[in-house]
Formats: sequence, C-alpha cells, structure tokens
Amino acid sequence: MKNISKRLWYKQPAKEWNEALPIGNGRLGGMVFGQVHNERVQLNEDSVWYGGPRDRNNPDALKYLPQIRKLIADGRLKEAEELAALTFTGTPETQRHYEPLGDLLINMDHRDTETSNYSRQLDLDSATTTVQYTTGEVTYNRELFTSYPDQVMVIRLTASEANSISFRTLLDRGNARNYDELEAMSNNSVVMRGETGGKDGIGFRCAIKAIPENGSVKTLGNHLIVEKADRVTLILAAATSYRYNNPEQQCFQTIERVSGKAYEELRQNHVKDYQELFNRVNLEIGNSEEDILDIATDQRLDLVKEGKKDLSLISTYFQFGRYLLISSSRPNSLPATLQGIWNEKMLPPWDSKFTININAQMNYWPAEVCNLSECHKPLFEHIEKIKENGKKTAKSMYGCRGFTAHHNTDIWGDTAPQDIYMPATIWPMGAAWLSLHLWEHFEFTRNLAFLESSYDTLKEASLFFVDFLIENGDGQLITTPSVSPENTYILPNGEKGTLCEGPSMDSQIIFELFSSCISASEILDVDQAYRNQLLKLRGKLPKLKIGRYGQIQEWLEDYEEEEPGHRHISHLFALYPGKQLSLSATPNLVKAAKVTLERRLQSGGGHTGWSRAWIINMWARLEEGELAYQHILELLKSSTLPNLFDNHPPFQIDGNFGGTAGIAELLLQSHTGELHLLPALPNEWTTGKVSGLKARGGFEVDLSWEMGELKEVVIHSLEGENCEVLYNNERIDFETTAGHTYPLVFNKE
Repeated sequence: MKNISKRLWYKQPAKEWNEALPIGNGRLGGMVFGQVHNERVQLNEDSVWYGGPRDRNNPDALKYLPQIRKLIADGRLKEAEELAALTFTGTPETQRHYEPLGDLLINMDHRDTETSNYSRQLDLDSATTTVQYTTGEVTYNRELFTSYPDQVMVIRLTASEANSISFRTLLDRGNARNYDELEAMSNNSVVMRGETGGKDGIGFRCAIKAIPENGSVKTLGNHLIVEKADRVTLILAAATSYRYNNPEQQCFQTIERVSGKAYEELRQNHVKDYQELFNRVNLEIGNSEEDILDIATDQRLDLVKEGKKDLSLISTYFQFGRYLLISSSRPNSLPATLQGIWNEKMLPPWDSKFTININAQMNYWPAEVCNLSECHKPLFEHIEKIKENGKKTAKSMYGCRGFTAHHNTDIWGDTAPQDIYMPATIWPMGAAWLSLHLWEHFEFTRNLAFLESSYDTLKEASLFFVDFLIENGDGQLITTPSVSPENTYILPNGEKGTLCEGPSMDSQIIFELFSSCISASEILDVDQAYRNQLLKLRGKLPKLKIGRYGQIQEWLEDYEEEEPGHRHISHLFALYPGKQLSLSATPNLVKAAKVTLERRLQSGGGHTGWSRAWIINMWARLEEGELAYQHILELLKSSTLPNLFDNHPPFQIDGNFGGTAGIAELLLQSHTGELHLLPALPNEWTTGKVSGLKARGGFEVDLSWEMGELKEVVIHSLEGENCEVLYNNERIDFETTAGHTYPLVFNKE
C-alpha cells in the first residue's frame, strides 16, 4: 500500500475498455481487464494500420489557387468553399487509419467460482500491472508488463499452492475476426497471421509461448493449454511488414531470445530501463495520503467529483501522464497517436491518427519539461517522413518550395488535406507547428549536434511560407486560403465562413517558426542571407490585434464567431505553447488574452478534455494559479475516465499529456529566458516538492515549498549556460559550469 501517488488500484475487474489498465513499451501495448475467470488483454502494435502509402494530392489545386484566393478576398465565401471542396481536398479524401492487433484471452480453470480479496493495480513506479484474488483456499497472482529492452509482453501467473494453475489461452481479433490464420507452431506456442487490407496493406504477426514450471503445456486446435502448473510465464511478441521483411520470423526469434532468461531477469531488465526515465522526476503535493490508503482510484475520482480535496490524486495524474508517454513513445516506435497506442476499434474515432492542428503536438508538451526528451524522438523521426511528402504537397498544391502538411497525418507521413470539412481541412500549418518541436528540444537540451541535424527541416518548413505568403492591401504578409481551426466566423451581412485570409494563429505560428530558424542560423553561424530574408518577412506579418470585446482577434478582421465557446482557442497560440506574450513585455496583450479565455469559458468552453488541458497551461502562463487549479479539478471531474484516461469524449490521450504539462507549468516556467519558480502555485497546494523538472538552457530544477512559500531550490546545470532565476519578483543571475549544482537562497519578505 506504499507509494499511493504512484499507483492506480481497483477493487474489481474492468467492466469495459475505459476501465482497463494500459501497459506499453512504445511499440507494443495492452489493456489489462483483470477478469478472474476469463482474462482479456486487448493488444496493439503501433504499425498495424490499414493500407499502404498513396499520393492523395489534388491535381487541380494549383490551377484553382488564384481563383479561390480572389473569391475569399472578394468576400464570396460560399463560392470559395464550394470550389475548394472540389479542388483542394485530398483524392481520396481520407488518410490511412490505425487498427487493433487483437486480444489475448486467458480462460482460467478455477474449480471455485467464489472470489475474495480481489485487487487490480498499475504500479507507476515499476510499470507493471498486477491482478490478485483468492478462490477457494488458493490466492492467484498475475503480473503483466511490456518490456522495452526485450521487446515483448510478459504475463506471469503464480499461485499460493502447487499445481494450481490451469488455463486455456488463444489469440483473437475480437468481433472483426479479420485475420487469416491462427496456428499452433509447437506444443507451447501459437501464432496469429493477418493483413490489414487495402492496397499494399500491412502484414502482421502475433505469437505467444507458454513456459510452465511443473505441470504441462500442449496445443489443441489453436489453443495453448496449461495444466496443473506451479507458475507460468507467457511471452508475447508482435511484428509487422512495416518494419520487417519476415515479421513471423521476427516474432519467434524475439521469443526464443527472451525464453532463455529467467522471469526475474526479464522483470529486472524492464524495471531498470523504465525507471531510468520515470525516476527522473518526483512530485509530491500535500501530505494527506493516510486518509486515502484504502480508497481505490475510481472511488477517489468520484470523491473529487463530489468536491473532496485529494491533492495526491493530482500527483498521480501527473505521473500517470509521464508513464503514458514512456509507454507509447520510445526510440524506434511511432509517435503517440490520438490514443497513444491503445485502441480497440477497427475504425477508431478520428482514425486514431496524428491530428496536427493541436493534438499530436499536445502529446509532446510534457516531453521536455518532464525530463523525457528521449520520448520526443519518434515525433522527430516522423517529421522527416512528413518533410519528404510535404515537399510534393507544397509544390503540387501551392507551387511553393519547402514542405507543408495539413491538419492530419498518418503512419506514412501523408501531407495532403484530410476530410472534406471546411472548418479544418484546408489549413497548411501542420508541418510548421510540428517543426517547432525540434527547436523546443534544442532549447531544453542545448544539443548543438541535434540543432545541426534539424536545421534543414526548420529551414524547409519556413521556406514554404517565404513562397506561400502574399501581401495584402495593408502591406501585411498573410496566408490564404486557411482557417482558424475549427471555428466559423460571421460576416456583417450574416454570412458564415471558415476559409479566410490570415487567421491570427497562422501569423503566430509563422512568427515562432521564423524566429526559431533565425536563432538557429545565428547559433550555427550559417545562412546569413536567408536569416536576413526571414527577419524582413517576419516584420511584415500581421501583429496581434485587440478586438471589440477586448479580446485577442481570431481573424484578421474583427468578425463575430459562430461558437464563442469553441474548444479550439487557436488565437492564443502566442500565449501557449508559443511565447510571444508575457506579463512583463506585453501587458496589454496579456489582458486581452485573459478576456479571450474568459469569453470562451463563459460560453461553455473547455468541454473537451484536451481543450481543458490547454486552458490549464494558458492560465499557468498568465500566472493565475487559482484559475489553473480550478481547471485541473474540472479536468478530473468532467473529462477523466475511471482508469484516468482523458475523455474527449471519447478517449483521447492528448488531455492526459496536456494536463501533465500544465501541472509542471504551474511550478516552473522558462519560456522568457529565465527560470521562474512557482509562477502560479495554487493556494491549496500549501506544501510540496518536485525534483527533476527541466528548464530551457539545459537546467534541472529541484524545489520544495511550505505554507505556499519557496523553501529550498537547487539548480543543476547540464550544459554550463548562464542562469537567471526569478522568484517572487527577486532575481538571481549567475554563471554555471556543466555538471555542477547550485543551491539558491531567496529573501523572505
């Protein structure tokens, strides 16, 4: 019962998928239901996607680009959108979609049906899930984890008495059952074979081997049958043709390599690897754990919904977010999708792709500040796929150099527009926003070799806008056609539109992209002529404007919006995750940002999990700790499922990641070039401590507080940069040496 803030536990099995517990190693994932008699572990492998790569760029786009631009400029919105729906959408309109791998089913042969002392737990400290219960006189225990170093899922079954473990197990693919074969390969292993379908569909294999201690194992039909064993280890591997020429051979090679290791060694390898990442950051808020030792996680969540304070649950939520990122995004895996890697539907919500008008980016907001830089790598690798396809899209659709992407991409890095949905589809900013993650990684790590290797991508992303931007009658450089995701504006004559010129978010993203490219060019001492060109162009981008209600304008003109409470708050990109607004440098715009947030919320905003998470980060940047905390509570109350997954609804993982980043943002900020300690500490968080948070400039920060006041702070300099620390309007500046540690003392008023 220790480490209450680092575990999820329940007194009953999962009744549905949204109650099951996730395990994963970046590539291979499972949802553990914890059923006593008929256990189900729903399986995913990150490269099981329908179909192969395609060129979906609309061949008529470039020809009709000038006409669409003119129709928008003339205010003929309906005509512009009708023409764009024919000439600017993808051919076909949809990208590829993610699919489940299948199910591992374990049917236990228990003589007794009565169950007592049931417990189901996810230990965040060791990334293991356990299920324990008693039937008759025997206590059974299952332990499950997915190992990154060994690339397998391991299920360990033990019992309190010898010869007590008997079960049948098989692989399946649920109601869809669309796999080709399920075959016994030996007396102790079976394999499932299939292809996802579509042109050039991906072939997948999943194999499992049973290793009993005492007792026996055999195959009958497509079942593995274990009888009267003391202990059993199941080893499951999966592979696809996306990565391997012979995925079946890969599965069995992996299983055989792992089978020679004792269970204790497999577990130790897994825990050591996982803790190298997870243990970097510790967070403790409050000290009231004694009150909740015997209360299960779903019950605690219910109590929060009733208004009970549970600060430890916030620490759990924070660490669960870090656990999910480690479990769904590791080097050599694909990036985390809309659902991480955990999806049970053959046709998932929004295809469980990479939605890049905020959601995929939000998945990686905690990567750097929460000391998980390695987990960012799959996104960087995917950007390179997008870059190659995006060059073709930029040239064929827009006649531009560089590369672009729209509001979605898939396993193949597809960059053509997705859907025929005017509020979102024709938005050429996806690649630009993604590329900012490269600069963010450099800012936190100060890794010059990484910046050198990433500079071309930053340059190519910015080069698209060198060609794409056009000058309007006011001498401003604007994007057209575009949208403000995914909102609708109203013209003075009452006509509604989505396609537009120069939405505020576009200019803010381009400003950040040009700025990062300019800074990278200066640091690397390259491309001075191009740097000067970007400086000149950046100066002609539209500035943020304050509208009639005192809000930041969402569009170039101060239009009314159809949904004042819209889930996207795109025009505050400059506040977060951008860094163009700050209390000290832009007080008037900060005031307008507050008005913008208040108007959204007064009109029902924050009604999706990820939108609420974005709001937390925005209030944190505005140093409004009480308002940020209020929305953390609302995220738990309104948008969190029993297994702590974020609920859009349905489940989307971005809210988990955005919420985790928001909690960190309350405790440490570094976007202005200084390390701001406890910038938005909520009053309720009177006592606490955090260690291992990362700051830009290559710093790690440990700090503690009591009675709402900073108690201790230690700065670890990783790269030897100069350091400026701010707390309660007091600044301390000092030089550092890489590898050295600096305790600081601030005056107490």
